[in-house]
Order: sequence, then C-alpha cells, then structure tokens
Amino acid sequence: MAAAMVSSAGGLLAMLNEPQPTLKHHALSHLNNLVDRFWPEISTSVPIIESLYEDEEFDLHQRQLAALLVSKVFYYLGELNDSLSYALGAGALFDVSEDTDYVHTLLAKAIDEYAILRSKAVESSEMVDIDPRLEAIVERMLGKCITDGKYQQSMGIAIECRRLDKLEEAITKSDNVEGTLTYCINVSHSFVNRREYRHEVLSLLVEVYQKLPSPDYLSICQCLMFLDEPQGVATILEKLLRSDSKDDALLALQIAFDLVENEHQAFLLSVRDRLPAPKTRPVEVAQAVETTATTNENLSGDVLMADDTPVTPAQTVVHETDPVDATYAERLTKIKGILSGETSIQLTLQFLYIHNKSDLLILKTIKQSVEMRNSVCHSATIYANAIMHAGTTVDTFLRENLDWLSRATNWAKFSATAGLGVIHRGHLQQGRSLMAPYLPQGGAGGGGSPYSEGGALYALGLIHANHGEGIKQFLRDSLRNTNVEVIQHGACLGLGLSALGTADEEIYDDVKSVLYTDSAVAGEAAGISMGLLLVGTATEKASEMLAYAHETQHEKIIRGLALGIALTVYGREEGADTLIEQMTRDQDPIIRYGGMYALALAYCGTANNKAIRQLLHFAVSDVSDDVRRTAVLALGFVLYSDPEQTPRIVSLLSESYNPHVRYGAALAVGISCAGTGLSEAISLLEPLTSDVVDFVRQGALIAMAMVMVQISEASDSRVGAFRRQLEKIILDKHEDTMSKMGAILASGILDAGGRNVTIRLLSKTKHDKVTAVIGLAVFSQFWYWYPLVYFISLAFSPTAFIGLNYDLKVPKFEFMSHAKPSLFEYPKPTTVPTSNTAAKLPTAVLSTSVKAKARAKKEAEQKANAEKASGAEKSVSESGSGKGKEAADKEGDSMQVDGTATVEKKAAEPEAAFEILVNPTRVVPAQEKYIKLLEDSRYVPVKLAPSGFVLLKDLREHEPEVLSLTDAPTSAASPATGAAAATQGTTASAMAVDDEPQPPQAFEYAS
Repeated sequence: MAAAMVSSAGGLLAMLNEPQPTLKHHALSHLNNLVDRFWPEISTSVPIIESLYEDEEFDLHQRQLAALLVSKVFYYLGELNDSLSYALGAGALFDVSEDTDYVHTLLAKAIDEYAILRSKAVESSEMVDIDPRLEAIVERMLGKCITDGKYQQSMGIAIECRRLDKLEEAITKSDNVEGTLTYCINVSHSFVNRREYRHEVLSLLVEVYQKLPSPDYLSICQCLMFLDEPQGVATILEKLLRSDSKDDALLALQIAFDLVENEHQAFLLSVRDRLPAPKTRPVEVAQAVETTATTNENLSGDVLMADDTPVTPAQTVVHETDPVDATYAERLTKIKGILSGETSIQLTLQFLYIHNKSDLLILKTIKQSVEMRNSVCHSATIYANAIMHAGTTVDTFLRENLDWLSRATNWAKFSATAGLGVIHRGHLQQGRSLMAPYLPQGGAGGGGSPYSEGGALYALGLIHANHGEGIKQFLRDSLRNTNVEVIQHGACLGLGLSALGTADEEIYDDVKSVLYTDSAVAGEAAGISMGLLLVGTATEKASEMLAYAHETQHEKIIRGLALGIALTVYGREEGADTLIEQMTRDQDPIIRYGGMYALALAYCGTANNKAIRQLLHFAVSDVSDDVRRTAVLALGFVLYSDPEQTPRIVSLLSESYNPHVRYGAALAVGISCAGTGLSEAISLLEPLTSDVVDFVRQGALIAMAMVMVQISEASDSRVGAFRRQLEKIILDKHEDTMSKMGAILASGILDAGGRNVTIRLLSKTKHDKVTAVIGLAVFSQFWYWYPLVYFISLAFSPTAFIGLNYDLKVPKFEFMSHAKPSLFEYPKPTTVPTSNTAAKLPTAVLSTSVKAKARAKKEAEQKANAEKASGAEKSVSESGSGKGKEAADKEGDSMQVDGTATVEKKAAEPEAAFEILVNPTRVVPAQEKYIKLLEDSRYVPVKLAPSGFVLLKDLREHEPEVLSLTDAPTSAASPATGAAAATQGTTASAMAVDDEPQPPQAFEYAS
C-alpha cells in the first residue's frame, strides 16, 4: 500500500546523498521497485547511482543493487548497450527467471552479443575477449532452460552461441532424446547459415545418436551423408547386414533407398565400394579338365597354373563364399544393387510403364495445330512428347507419326533423337541397344546424319543420368573418335550427365581437349559438361575454366563455361564467395550471368539472406538484361526449401517495367514452388500468362505448369482453367511462336512422366536432390539452346508408394487414403467432340434435291449421334475430363439433356470419404498426409513413410505372398527402331509390330 501511495521518488533520491550506508541501501532497494514508474525522475540522478556502483568501499551487494538500478534506467532510456553493461555488474541480482520485458530484452541482447563474439572467435582464429560475466549470464540462462524442461529453447540458444557442450547437455537431458535430435537436425539445416559450423553440429549429433541404446541409424546415415563420410555409412550398413535379425537387414535396405533418394552418385558409389566382400574359403573340385579351367577363370579371375602343366582334377581349387557369410553375401548383393541405383531405377521404370496415363489426344491436337513451316513449334511438340512420356518407355506417338517426325532437319533432328533418352530414362540394361540404330558406327561417324548421332549420344546420357558406370567408356570412345562438332556436342552432354559429380579426371581431360579446339558448338557443351562432372567439388579447375572463358572469342563457349563454373560450386555456400565475387565483378556480362547461377547453386535451398540480398541488388541494378533476368530466376533456387516466401519476395519484380525481370520472376516462382500447387504462386503467375510480351507469357506458362504438376482440378479449379487456356493458345493461329512454344512445353510438363511424376528439389529427409537441382539449372538455359529443355527430366520424381519385401519384390497389400478420391485422381482423358464435326457437314447449297438429301442424311445422323452421345456421355460421366464435359456442353440438345441427367444421377450418390489403395500406387505430394495403414495389415513399414520406396516387415511370413505385377517393358527395343527410322529419314515398314508394348487402356477414349 505504501508503494502505491508514493507520488515522487525525490525523497528516496535525496537519501542517496546521506552518509549512512543503511539509508543508501534502503533508497536503492525501494528505487529498484519503483523504477518502472519514476525512471524519468531517477534518470537525473544516474551519475550519483553510478558513483555508488563504482565505490569500492561500498558493500558488494549494495554495489550490485546500484548497477541493477542504473541498468533499468538505461533500459527505459533505450540505451541497451549501457543497460546490458550494468546488468552484468549486477551479478546474481539480475534474475534471468524474472518474467518482465526488461529481463527478456536484456537476455536477448546478451545472447546476441555473446553469439557475435563467439562466432568471431571461431571464424577468425584471433583471440576475442569475452566478458566472463556475459558468459555467466548466458550459461545461467541455458541452465535455467534445461532445468525448466525448455529443451528446444536451450538448443536454439546453444546452437546460436556455438556452445556445443551445452547443446549436448540439452539433448541428453531431454525426456525424448530421439525427438530432440530430429528437431535439432531440422534446426541446423534451416537456421545454421555457415556450412562449416553446420557440419560441426551434425558431427556432434552423430556422436550423441551413436551413444543411444538403440541408435536411429536412418538419421545417423543421413547426417553422415551430409558430412560426406562414406566410411561411417558403410560401417553401419555392414553391421546391420551381418546381424542375425531380418529386421536389421530390412533397415539397412531402407537406409540405402533413403540415401539413393538424395541422388549423390559419387557418395553412393563410395559407400558401395567400402562394403567389405564376404569371406571366402578354398574348395577342391574334381571335374573334367576343360570345365575346371573355365570355372577357375570365371570364379577366381586368374589362371592358376603359370606353366603348361596339364591341370588335373585333383589340383583344381576354387573359392566359394564361407557358409558363415552366406546370408551376408546375399544381402550385400541386394544393397549394392540399391546403392548403384539399379534397383530403384528398375522399380521406377516398371511403375511408370504400368501406370502410364498419358493422353495422346492432347499431343495429337498440338501436332495438328502446329504449322509444319514453324520448326520451333515442331520441335516443342517433340519436347512435349518426351516430357509427357518421360521414363515410361512408351513412344507410341513417335511411331504413329514417323512421316511427320522425319521432316525434322539439322538440330531439330538432334533434339528428336535425344528425346528418346528422356522417354527411356533409366532403361540401363537396354539403353545402348535402344539407341543402336543411330549411334555412330565406329570411325568419325556411321553414314547416318551427324545430328541424329549427336542426339543419340546425348540420349544415352539422359538414359544413364547420374548412373553412368556402364556407358561412360562408350561415350568417351565416341568423343575421341570424331571431329564432327555436332557429335562432339552430344557426346560431351552425354558424358557430363552419366558421370555427374564424379570428378573423373580422365573424362575431364577428354572434354577439356574438345573445349580447347575452340569450336563454338562443341565448346559450349564441353563447358557445361565440365561443370556437370565437377558438381559441388569447388575445385581449382574452376579458375582454369574462367581463364579460358576470358581467352575465347565465342559467346557460346563463354556461356557454357559460365554455367559450368557455377555448377562446380554447387552447395558450397560461403566456400564459393571468392569465386562468386570474381564472377559478379567481371566486365563481361556473360560471366556475371554465370555469377548469378553460382550464387543460386552455392546457396541453393538455404534461403540465405546474404545471397538473396545480392541477387536482388543485381536484379535491379545490372546494366545487362541477361544478368537481371538470371538474378531474379536464381532466387527460385535459393528459396526452394521455403517456397511460401518466393511469391512474396518477387511480387514487386513480377510487375517490373522490364520484361526480362518479369520473365525471371515467373521462372523463380516456377522453380521454387514446383509441384506445390501453392495458391499465392498461381495468383502471381496468372496475370503474367497474358503479359504483353511473348517471351514473358512463355515463361509464365512453363512456370505455371511446374507449379501445377500433379495438382488435380478438384483441389484447385484454376488447374482446369489453365489447361483450357493452354489449348486455346495452341489452337490460336495468330498467337506468337514464343508463347505457343511455352504452351506446348507447359502441356508436356503438366502431364509429365505419364502423369505419375512431380518436380521435387528436396528429398523427404529435406536434403537437396542434387540431380534435380542441377537439372533445373541447366533446363533454365533453354533460353539460349532449346535441346537443354530435356534436362528438366532430371528433376522428375515419381509420385509413387512402392512397398518392398525382404526379397525386394512388390507384395500386394492395401492401405487407405483418408480423403475423397476426386481430390487426387488423374485428370480425365480428353474426348473428341463428336457432334461438332456433324454440325459442320451441311453446307449452303442452292439445289433443292441436294437439300433434300442433306436433310435426310442429317436426320439419320442426329439419330445415330443421339445414341452415340449417350454412350459417350456415359463414359464422360465415368471418367471424362473437364475438357470433355466442356466439349459436351457445346454439343447438340439431346447430348446436353443426357449429360444433365447423368450429372444429377451422380450427384445423388455422395462421394466416398476415403479410398483403398493397392501397393504399388500413385500417391501425389498433397495426398501424403492422408495416407493411413489398415490396422490388420499383414505388412508393417520399417519406417513410416507415405510415399517412395518403403521396406515392409511381413508379420505372417508362413503364408504365401501375392506379388503385384511388375513386369518391366522388356521388349521396348523395337519402338526405338521406328523412331530411329524416322530421325534417319527412312521408312519403318520392317519394324516388328508384335513386339511393341501395348498402349495403356486409357488411350481407347481417343476413338
């Protein structure tokens, strides 16, 4: 009550001048309680209070009290630095647990100060003095958080202040160590800006994980991959594979699949090669001489007898797997198949082939509306077909249009052949035989067109992208055996793709020798190829490439090298700053353009503020449109881990007066929001699809398709509207070539991979998918070189749930999608508007007899059409598309009545709230949160995952298993022959029709 009645602090302030220490203490303690009300009055006496704090004869407790009072006054005056300085002097009286604005603000200030000083001390190896009192406050704060059970808060502070000892303490003392570790991994990926420090944090987490009684090997291996420690992963996998438990072996296989999803070829092969071979033992075998000799040679690989002594059965020794290691040997074979990528590629190939739902009618419409004279749109149609059928091995469209295809000349022929590589991507076993008809037949070229030969080598690279062990040597030989620059161009791209990120010295030297021939066409591909080969190595070779870019006169070579140099610093973050600085300050705008890509790729997916600031600076200030466009586009790569941010950051740029900046903004949104269907992204792109400048419309259409891939019309009605808009642009004879090309490519991307793939730049464990990011980076170069469009296929990720048993077979089992089926169903197939053609038949003819005939004919047709229409409408109601319905609405009266009846009838039955899915099945990203396992299921996943490759534990092993049909498209070699004939300009009459893969059922709707 007394405190409430005080109206002035004057009396208490007067006491401070009293000689009695007791009075001073009384005044200080009461002023401390009143400071929040009377701080303006107290502030006039700050010098006196400061002198009390500095008076060494004064009691320590009273000095600390004076310091606390001064600290509070400075806090209210807004002088936080002074306030913190006196708070440190207050020692234990500064209570970190006090729940006041003053304490919260000063703690935040103390943590910031401490974090800055710690960072300085660690980064510059100089000695930085840190006030021990400041350290004490931070430690008290951390200790309090841990005591109060606020583990996440304490981990955040410990990470920010670089106190890994406290981080470990917070994790180990938490009540849920597994969950805390997962949280910590996410924090380190999202908020730790410096790569080196992030590695320190992850190393600590690996140590903590390994001390747990049952370590989470899935998370440990992900961390080790980030730290680039293949030996650690190999050790864990070996331990699990040698375990007696089948569950451990399943876990090892699951880890391998998860690592493969991050697409880091060099790392995976390194892990595979570090797995020890099973123990063997010598065994004597008594067999016939000849057989023995061959057996010895086959199994041990070396001749046992050096002289010509006849080998007798008694001397035969072969090595066989030690029975102790038999199980390990069997499991090792499986895991090596996974790590080399072959298993996942094979399963993906089967999935995409069986579930292919491409709509050939869309391609047919595009083909009919494209004028033959327009080679850009002709090529765009071929690109769209390749993207639409990426990885499905279905090239029906090419076989049905051989004559049309054979009109492609020069580089269009190169692209047409290369497109087969996208369609057959992953056909590792038969890739070479598929492309055989138009590969160079030894010598400098095989009599065919050099364009189709170059395209074929590029196609081989696309088929074996990131898995090129089996094809690298052939591509190297092809590169060495030719002086034709078009073939060199294809071979360089093929080599770069197949040896992605392996930094193979021999291949690098081969490609470099092509670069030094200074041929513009081959040199451009060589520059990109060197970048692909050295992805993320941040090697010294980048400066060698930069030096050559300054020497050469060819713009194409400089551009190829600029992109190649950017690829070498992929993911290096601050390690790339020197090179980025060098490139962005260059006089040559093409090298500055490469600098934008270097910024984009070095900081890809980090949402790093410094990188965003730099890119925005170039986007508005550079003198070259080229550089400005790329700077905006590069924002998409930096921000893809946080897609919601991108539309907000580029919204103003999307309204720029400069069309290049608007184009960049469109693609930035397309890249970072790909496959998300993000509403803000669609809203930003919509106005750009009807921009006044043709190439801006092109970019916006492509970006919109990237955002909408695998989004159904039921979940966003704008998807249907966009499909209709594409159709309108393609059919419009007066539309500009650029935007028409954009619409054709967008049609391909919307239905990519037989409507079973999306564009994903992050794996489910939140790692960058290296191949996907690189693919989109090179794809965005299509502005200068159309054949690079095919690189988008590297970013395709199948939207599939593929459950696998211990034998890596696909068992049949059911699970649930707890959402309306219409939300995630395939787009309905388009239908041919039947009555429209009939309505066009009667023409104005004056002769009465002809009129009479026409009337009779029309009546007969109307009757036939009514029957036909009811049948067609029935199929539309069951599986017709938005477009099909729209076509139906435009048709005759009888059809409309019929249609309404069907719709009403359908509306009467409410849609199911869930659907049962059967393994393997399509699960689109938006559907993942609705996936649930059935309670009495025979199979349980090793780790809960709503999509991807999931290893299943069989709870009823004694029962026979039913396997799903997973026949690979074995006879896919024949279609290529047809397409080859087309690209070579010959007929395909000799083609074996019986061997063709059957088109999926959906194509029947085209009739």
